[in-house]
Amino acid sequence: MNVIVPSLVEPLQVPYNNYKKSQIKKVPKCVGVGSLVIVTNQDQQTSTSTETTPTSVAARRLILLRHAKSSWENRSIRDHDRPLSRTGQRDAIKLSQNLLKLGWIPQLILSSDALRTRETLKIMQEQVQAFSEAEVHFISSFYSVAAMDGQTAEHLRQAICKYSRDEINTVMCMGHNRGWEEAASVLSGVTVELKTCNAALLEATGKSWEECSSQAFSLAGPGGWKFQGIVKPDTAV
Repeated sequence: MNVIVPSLVEPLQVPYNNYKKSQIKKVPKCVGVGSLVIVTNQDQQTSTSTETTPTSVAARRLILLRHAKSSWENRSIRDHDRPLSRTGQRDAIKLSQNLLKLGWIPQLILSSDALRTRETLKIMQEQVQAFSEAEVHFISSFYSVAAMDGQTAEHLRQAICKYSRDEINTVMCMGHNRGWEEAASVLSGVTVELKTCNAALLEATGKSWEECSSQAFSLAGPGGWKFQGIVKPDTAV
């Protein structure tokens, strides 16, 4: 049963120039925006089928999900309060099913408190029982930090380390562009494009999320997050 805990993490003031563009590798455009291709290798099979203890080195999976498409029918409401469009609702259903088929189910979900992210999550929970079993925290600063150049990756690191526990192997952070797209690129070291209801899959290893904090959350390069691909509503799984 999921636990809804309203919470607030203040953005850390991190200069954008700390994340040098030269450290982000250019990859073929199809990697960032094409259909997801996930190679089931021996390491990945081990990480999903082997029970781990808090003291063992485990695969740490991070899902960076941009909310589903929102509606602009009512121009008078605040941006924070915009609901999902019908297309967005359909996409959220498809995406939740694709993540389930791929075995990327979070045990911890950290989400912006904007209406469109709340509605995206609610639909995913209604469609896939496993999403409703995750622990959930709505973090208001996820909405504002996404508009601040160069701050989202570090802000996500702080939030994950605050709310995660060693036994949690998969965390999903739900938010907005441009911050989510930027964070995925900085953490993985490749150029990632996230359209609405797209999820970037990142993976690292560590005994704890604190260990990932000092290694995998470092600037893009050796020891950083491995980019596993993008899941889209129309991805063939």
